[in-house]
Amino acid sequence: MADHVNEGNSQESPSHVEVASGGDHQESADTQPSHSLRDSKGWDGKLRIDRNALIQNPEALSDPEYSDTENVLPGQEISADQDLLDDEDPDTDDLSLMQSRIASIPDLRLERFKQVKRLNLRQNLVQEIEGLSVLAPTLEELDLYDNLVSHMRGLDKLTKLTSLDLSFNKIKHIRNIENLTNLTDLYFVSNKISRIEGLDTLVNLRQVEFASNRIREIQNLDALKNLEELWLAKNKITELRGLEGLPKLRLLSVQSNRITDLSPLREVPQLEELYVSHNALETLEGIEGNSHLTILEISNNKIISFKGLGGLKKLEEVWASYNQVTDFADVERELADKEDLKTIYLEGNPLQLRQPALYRNKLRLALPQVLQIDATGFNAPRGISHGVKMQDSLRIDMIRSFGAQIITLDDRKYQIDHFQPTMSTFDSPNAF
Repeated sequence: MADHVNEGNSQESPSHVEVASGGDHQESADTQPSHSLRDSKGWDGKLRIDRNALIQNPEALSDPEYSDTENVLPGQEISADQDLLDDEDPDTDDLSLMQSRIASIPDLRLERFKQVKRLNLRQNLVQEIEGLSVLAPTLEELDLYDNLVSHMRGLDKLTKLTSLDLSFNKIKHIRNIENLTNLTDLYFVSNKISRIEGLDTLVNLRQVEFASNRIREIQNLDALKNLEELWLAKNKITELRGLEGLPKLRLLSVQSNRITDLSPLREVPQLEELYVSHNALETLEGIEGNSHLTILEISNNKIISFKGLGGLKKLEEVWASYNQVTDFADVERELADKEDLKTIYLEGNPLQLRQPALYRNKLRLALPQVLQIDATGFNAPRGISHGVKMQDSLRIDMIRSFGAQIITLDDRKYQIDHFQPTMSTFDSPNAF
């Protein structure tokens, strides 16, 4: 290294960089001594390496998951896990040890605690689920969110569990939980699961969350007759099949998948909440039979019309931002009769982008029952007597902007109270 590093600098090149030998090359400007400030030994603080340096690990340039384990510094040593619970009341029913760098559950000596119902070991370094059988007589909730678990072992005796959270681990297969028949809530968010399996005996499940996995097909759920909520966002699902055996399913989340067709949802007519944003939908046709829907989230698709929503009389919220809706008449035709509709999101659609100054007020005219448009809510217009219809009230609010003090609606004259303009720009009063 002496011929590539300034004299006085005794540092070696990093272990993953190999300097090619070659004595005939001509020194470049970068290897010439600098005339800037120097230390007492004449070194200017710059480490000069020959331009012919060879990288020993070229895979690091192309593999985003590459890890140079040989050059990782050892972590800080901490005290043993045995002491972490010494100050806990032995009669407690709730143990929480978050972010404590726990690697071994047996080292916690949990047999000291005879009444524990809830055990929270979130964000630790647990790789093996072991040492929990001593809590089997009482344990109802187990939280192992964000650990290093790759195999589902050591759970079979925890038959009183009602809630199990194994999110953010390294699990590939759902196994060894067939004895946990009292489970009502099960979480597998952000693992490496590619197939829904192993749930046939868990007939009391109320909600299951599989978001951020590698699932391509909805399957093996027919035994879950009590399932109310199914969360499948951020997978690789292309079809909404496999739901026909879920008579109590109330909520379905399939955001960020590859769905193109909603017609299979006719198999779950009782559905109340549907979250299907960030998919490949171009139409809402096929959803007509889901008349119990109250919340519909369809943002970030390619939908051009609300056709298909006509029969959904119970809708309360429609989230449809960043689609291709262009026509206010279509919005009014399909949604104006939804008396319970209070919230609608349409930002990012052509009807909003073309006339942003008029968009909100046109939408209020089309849907006078709505109390929130996009992220902004509002109350009924000010200065309006109780005898005026909501549709006329909105027109009064707009006419106000032009300075009118007295207007006539339905052959009746109304005095407009003191006001502040509510809109800054209109093409003309006839725009409404």
